[in-house]
Amino acid sequence: MSTDVKRPLPRTDEFDTRDFWAGTKDQEFRYQQCKNCGTVVFYARNHCTGCVDGELEWKVASGQATLYSFSVVRQSYHPFFRNQVPYAVAWVDLAEGPRILTNITGVDDPLKEISIGMPLTLEWEVHEELSIPLFRPA
Repeated sequence: MSTDVKRPLPRTDEFDTRDFWAGTKDQEFRYQQCKNCGTVVFYARNHCTGCVDGELEWKVASGQATLYSFSVVRQSYHPFFRNQVPYAVAWVDLAEGPRILTNITGVDDPLKEISIGMPLTLEWEVHEELSIPLFRPA
């Protein structure tokens, strides 16, 4: 039995999100866009949140983003995250439009090294069945 503490991972078999997680295996950040009205849809669904049409197509984000907001976690009770503190949980705006909740990586002190509005770039934490999208300062 392994004693390595692992990150909790999302389910990859849910109907609406399985194509998104399948894309992460190839390090593609997929989002949907409505063919009818152009609304960008994220998280994945089977209908448009703008016109309620079902004509959604998958697109791949460039990986460029901007930090919208963040909070610094200084204490965690989950064994995986306990060794990560302090870390930033952030709302990030992708260049293509979706806003996602993620972590900021590549910094030692998130209070001093990140700021709202800063440019970010996508990086991946690779696991066997999927990869987790994270962002670091560009």
